[in-house]
Amino acid sequence: MPVKKTVELIRAPFDLGASRRGAARGPDALLAAGLEDRLRGLGWTLFEEPAGGEDATSGGKPVFSRETSADRAIKHLPETAAFAAALAARVSAAARSSRFPLVLGGDHSVAIGTLAGLADVYKRLGVIWIDAHGDLNTEATSPSGNIHGMALAASLGHGHPLLTGIRTAGAKLRPEHTVIVGARSLDPGERAAIRSFGVGCYTMHDIDRLGMPRVMEEAIRRVSSGTDGVHLSFDIDSVDPVAAPGTGTPVPGGLSYREAHLALELLFEAGIVTSAEFVELNPGLDTDGRTAELAVGLIGSLLGQQIL
Repeated sequence: MPVKKTVELIRAPFDLGASRRGAARGPDALLAAGLEDRLRGLGWTLFEEPAGGEDATSGGKPVFSRETSADRAIKHLPETAAFAAALAARVSAAARSSRFPLVLGGDHSVAIGTLAGLADVYKRLGVIWIDAHGDLNTEATSPSGNIHGMALAASLGHGHPLLTGIRTAGAKLRPEHTVIVGARSLDPGERAAIRSFGVGCYTMHDIDRLGMPRVMEEAIRRVSSGTDGVHLSFDIDSVDPVAAPGTGTPVPGGLSYREAHLALELLFEAGIVTSAEFVELNPGLDTDGRTAELAVGLIGSLLGQQIL
């Protein structure tokens, strides 16, 4: 099990990577649902400067949409690249100081910045990407032009140079150290990318057939073999919308409440995770704060909360 240390909460209130606005308010919803008290109760020390966990952006203000042409191949590219660069600097500083970076999104495009920052510190980073989607599109394959569906591809070095070139040019990850878990909505280009890039992918079919313990055992083995750190990127839409309605991209047939918790409990037991992000919580679509409370509970499971 990992030794408890200092966790740095990094707010990433950005939602221009998605079609539906609102995920920029996700960090505030997580904090309002008691995240800080949960972490302190688990024995973690919270990094207190900047006080209260400032935004990744220099101005400390959420970034909301200014609508642009819907037919652009990549929507909000300059804004997304600028936010990713600012976030990468915050994440890099936290990781270099041996703190546990916990990024609170925001849509999944923020992962481009998270992973760019981590690549400063970890040269062979393993990544577990728990998500209903593959996020492996580029401008050539994306049906929507939304960058949250390009985040993993960009981090693997595929896509527009403004996205692949945050802090350093090219790939921040190696496909052999990358595993998607929980996929159930893949575009044709993403299916081809999974095969051609060589990333691991466990779909909901695999979870149904093999069970979550075996899937996580195999995923953990892959991301921890020959790596110097492991990052968890958790999209709340990986969970079935019955349990997690508060997201802009719900897909039926996802992880159950207990499957999601078990996956993160197993990661805690493995003691390999060195950073994490939780993304795509949209409070405006939530029901009585249920999804925010679930996300706080899942973070708790990742960072040491146990039933007994």
